[in-house]
Amino acid sequence: MPDPAYKRVLLKLSGQALEPSCGVGIDFRTIDLFCDEIAEAHALGVELGLVVGGGNIYRGAEGVAQGPDRPTGDYMGMLATVINALALQAMLENKGVTTRVMTAIEMRGVAEPYIRRRALRHLEKGRVVIFGAGTGNPFFTTDTAAALRANEVGAEILFKATKVDGVYDADPVKNPSATLYRELSYTEALSRKLRVMDATAISLCRENKLPILVFNLTKPGSILKALQGEPIGTLVKGD
Repeated sequence: MPDPAYKRVLLKLSGQALEPSCGVGIDFRTIDLFCDEIAEAHALGVELGLVVGGGNIYRGAEGVAQGPDRPTGDYMGMLATVINALALQAMLENKGVTTRVMTAIEMRGVAEPYIRRRALRHLEKGRVVIFGAGTGNPFFTTDTAAALRANEVGAEILFKATKVDGVYDADPVKNPSATLYRELSYTEALSRKLRVMDATAISLCRENKLPILVFNLTKPGSILKALQGEPIGTLVKGD
């Protein structure tokens, strides 16, 4: 197998990618498949950080109309990401992959508090680090948390794993004739309001020249292909 093109990678998983087809919650069979690929990537010697969303359990921004104010809803969403992080940890540990869950909101009974230098040490020791609770602040998405952590730990690239093949000029589910972009600049992604990541996350990556690769995680082998630099998905880089 070819050597990986990257030494240290941050992988962003949406919470919705973990939900069962019947509705909200966690589909452990799906997580098991994702973790198989993560374990294979880890076996190649790649240093891996993960950020997972919580949309399969609760989405703070969408909950506002139902009662909670936005900050409260966002904190609830952060707790949902920790549940998903613990699920990923359990499945990876079952496969013999040593992991650490680190959270932006302290909950020492279940995870370590996020400390950058400690996270770096875990990565250097070959542990998969799962970052939970977003940034720890309301009004910021887990996309922004992924961009922030990727830059903090010195990742060479940010992988955004989705349910579609990359970034399109329209919703490919609603418009079968939508065009897939193979490469975009940060500025194009922002000006065209394409659904790569939120604007704060893209701007943070642009400022620090961190490439973003958007690809379809549901296709077997996608993570390994991305790690080996194969031309899959949509690469966002450059001005």
